[in-house]
Amino acid sequence: MSEKRLYLPVWILLFALLPGCTGGFIVAGAATGVAVAYDRRTAGTVVEDQNIELKAAAAIRKDPELRRKAHISVISYNNVVLLVGQVPSQRLKVRAARLVQGVEKVRRIHNELTVGPPAPFATRNRDAWITAKAKSALLQTKGLDSLHVKVVTEEGAVYLMGLLSRQEAEEVARRVQQVKGVRRVVKVFEYLD
Repeated sequence: MSEKRLYLPVWILLFALLPGCTGGFIVAGAATGVAVAYDRRTAGTVVEDQNIELKAAAAIRKDPELRRKAHISVISYNNVVLLVGQVPSQRLKVRAARLVQGVEKVRRIHNELTVGPPAPFATRNRDAWITAKAKSALLQTKGLDSLHVKVVTEEGAVYLMGLLSRQEAEEVARRVQQVKGVRRVVKVFEYLD
């Protein structure tokens, strides 16, 4: 490991301690820079994905019925969008996807919204814990760079996104399936081979 990499966490910590918002912005920028350096997407695509998520979430919030009645998360990876959460009707599920389809640069949508009431807070906390355990399992997998995998959990279903070889994707899915609390694994990968 290079000397620069060893000192990066120290610098990030020092900047985080700066008064006001400046430290937070510097830390966020540094963390984004480190993530982009290891990402298989181009830096431009990483920025496009962030913009897609912001614009899609804004489009959904502008719809009064979706804003009041639905719980929707928008995740973009390599301009492919994953919609997860709950909506009260099939009509609103379709409407949410149409709104997201209107966002510039979206190549494809995986509409995994379920029809039903919004998940309770306890379920969302459990999902966050499952995501953390899945990421930890991937960190411990030899020969796999876990930074190439986006992990999203919704009601015990774990969605996996990333640019991977088919062999990497199978190993990732196998490892995540072994995590306690995972109901099912959904691969939303794009394959390099």
